[in-house]
Amino acid sequence: MRLLLDTHALLWALAAPGELPAGIRAALEDATNIVFASAASAWEMAIKQARGKLRYPAAELSAALRRVSLIELPVTIRHAEVAARLPPLHRDPFDRMLVAQAQSEGLSLVSRDPAIRRYQVTVLWDPEMQSPRAAYRVKRKPRRRR
Repeated sequence: MRLLLDTHALLWALAAPGELPAGIRAALEDATNIVFASAASAWEMAIKQARGKLRYPAAELSAALRRVSLIELPVTIRHAEVAARLPPLHRDPFDRMLVAQAQSEGLSLVSRDPAIRRYQVTVLWDPEMQSPRAAYRVKRKPRRRR
């Protein structure tokens, strides 16, 4: 299988792989699978880190990818063209780019995001699988009611 990790799956794979669902962990550890990490995810992580919403050191991502044998997937003009043609089923531009990359490159997308399943893309994440804790996220302050 050729897999593309959604940003949350990438973060869990790097920061807390033991908390991923067993089936996903097995797929990532299977040497016959080729696993990609998108430049779009790196960009999303850098933006979230700059806004104080992510603790993971985005500047160390390249080294982390090499340590766990993930392949970098650049964003190309062809990917942007495919993303532009996607129906507006998902508002997150990073997720839309990941869908476009998965479609363009014949990849299965590893994501727990239910909105992604509405696109014509193979998604590897059983909806029944338990979601890991987001240990890498900064805790948000509760919203005040108006």
